Amino acid sequence: MKNSNILISGASIGGPALAYWLARRGFNVTVVEKSPVLRPGGQAVDFKGETHRLVLERTGILREVSRHQTGGTDQQIVDAAGRELAVIPGSFTGGDLEIGRGDLSRILYDVSVAAGARYVFGDSITSLTETEGGVHVTFERSTPRTYDLVVGADGIHSNVRRLAFGPESDYVTHLGHYYALADLPQRFDGPAQMYNEPGRMIASGGPKAGALFVFASGELSFDRHSAEDMKRVLVEAYRGIGWRGAEIVAAAGDVYLDSISQVRLDHYARGRVVLIGDAAYGNTLGGFGTGLAMVAAYMLAGELAAAGGEYRAAYQAYEDAFLGYAKIARTGNAGTFLAPTTRRGIRMRNWIFKYRFLLRAMTKIGDRAATDIELKDYPSPEPPLDSRSASAITSSTKSAASRGRTAAGGPPRQ
Repeated sequence: MKNSNILISGASIGGPALAYWLARRGFNVTVVEKSPVLRPGGQAVDFKGETHRLVLERTGILREVSRHQTGGTDQQIVDAAGRELAVIPGSFTGGDLEIGRGDLSRILYDVSVAAGARYVFGDSITSLTETEGGVHVTFERSTPRTYDLVVGADGIHSNVRRLAFGPESDYVTHLGHYYALADLPQRFDGPAQMYNEPGRMIASGGPKAGALFVFASGELSFDRHSAEDMKRVLVEAYRGIGWRGAEIVAAAGDVYLDSISQVRLDHYARGRVVLIGDAAYGNTLGGFGTGLAMVAAYMLAGELAAAGGEYRAAYQAYEDAFLGYAKIARTGNAGTFLAPTTRRGIRMRNWIFKYRFLLRAMTKIGDRAATDIELKDYPSPEPPLDSRSASAITSSTKSAASRGRTAAGGPPRQ
């Protein structure tokens, strides 16, 4: 097969999913991840409709994902005195199947390593230079190497997109809100509740624990790699907040804060480099990112295999099929829904959950978007791996990943 040596940047969801499918189809796959370990935690992610379920089933992880599901818990919207104003059904926030991002990442890591993918943790790409026969890649720590193809699956702030396409400001649009995730002490365990003031929202409690903050703001300057600096921004944004807000903000630990932004690209490939997941069409907190990434990984690997590694044809087929499906990511802004900037906007948002015909109409739109693509039945060389078997096979790789070492067989393949 042509162009069989592939480097993927990013080990969250799209990267390991693509690594699994490529490795099963006979490609030599290396995943490089800046974090020294697989990243645990993070917000819950969900899947909607038959298309997402079918991808999980064909990947061989539906049973394991179902075993870790976290959805189904209703959330109260409360006023400053803690009185219930409306209830958000668990089926709305959790889709058909919800799982912690960290749990899904671990499951995908296990099956991809069992399929033959290799991982390098604690490293990052520093340059990409396309040559006649491949892409010459330099790293922060590893020896430079040449790969046939490079895939950016490294999120909305994609390093690969910056190196291959251009600066982030050309492709990422700030949507006027920020969000933060934070750990909370056990004393905050309790029913899932959400509180709003104009331009500010706090959600805490329930089985997911921790806290989610969403607030309106113009673009801010802070260090995305400093929990202390992100906590500073959070404290300033929530100064004077009502309800239990001040207590929750003060107790928030291990804060992660980022903008609610949207990636806008008309093409996902440039030369031998291609993007999937949030790097290509992200819309923060939009509710479709994980499902889109899983479907994209399945399709891109399938098209590369069907084209015998002819990347131009494969990239074009992936793009032709996916641009329409990913259009849901070009619409909507979770910030204006979660943290309306006026009291009237908050009341109107609450009406959606008080009057169920409005909720049904909104849910139907989302369900239709999640299934608006035809999944090809790409031929597979072998039956799917069962993720429980894969977990046993890769038990040794878990300890390697937790120590930040290259998993499954040493350095990246050349």
